[in-house]
Amino acid sequence: MGLKSISLGTALFATLAVPLVAVEAHGIWFASRAKQIAIIYGVGADDLESVKRLPLMQNITGYDADYHPIKATPRVAGPLVLVDTDSQPTLVAAEMPYGIWSRTGDGEFEKKTLEEMPNATVSTKNVKYALAILRPLSKPIPALPNQALQIVPDGPIPEKLGMPLRYKVLYQGKPQAGVRMINDMVNDPDAKEQETGPDGTLTMPVRNQGLNIIRAVYISSSDQPKLYKQIEHTATLAFTLAHLPE
Repeated sequence: MGLKSISLGTALFATLAVPLVAVEAHGIWFASRAKQIAIIYGVGADDLESVKRLPLMQNITGYDADYHPIKATPRVAGPLVLVDTDSQPTLVAAEMPYGIWSRTGDGEFEKKTLEEMPNATVSTKNVKYALAILRPLSKPIPALPNQALQIVPDGPIPEKLGMPLRYKVLYQGKPQAGVRMINDMVNDPDAKEQETGPDGTLTMPVRNQGLNIIRAVYISSSDQPKLYKQIEHTATLAFTLAHLPE
């Protein structure tokens, strides 16, 4: 198998009978596990059952330094989902459609459509995306296939934590205003969200001298209003700052 070791358009709030509501805090991201790339599902420090959700994961792809696709294959290793690639990638990406979830009032969410729960007050289709930067970049990251919501660095990634980094969020390949972001989904998942500006960018300090997981959430209007009221897109961007030599 080759290498196994690889170090929402403007929201239409005014047109809807009810506000668009964030539903699902969990996401997927890439992280190193024993010097191999793993796909993690969860929120904060909670690594939940990624293997159980592997059938939902799709379009797992590596990219070389020129952003040409490289074959990437997920495999189960105990409780983890690891990724094998045919050559060393600069980027890896994945998508996970997570189904339609609905509830009435403050009740529990159930995996049902509006046809199955016609009195639902919230009904959302959830899709999750992950992108990781594994090697130094030689050019800006373009809009990638199967990443409807995508976070990219809009400039060089600094070498030290605390330094500012401007991010650009793309929705359907174009900069998107009003996307809610935090700069550490793993260690500070309850941080106050900030929104991208009219040009789709937001500057935040790099939080960790190590793994950084940036999260973005954008809620778009439904493309199938008989089945759900909105679509919640959750994207992550992972990159790592090097520590001092040992």
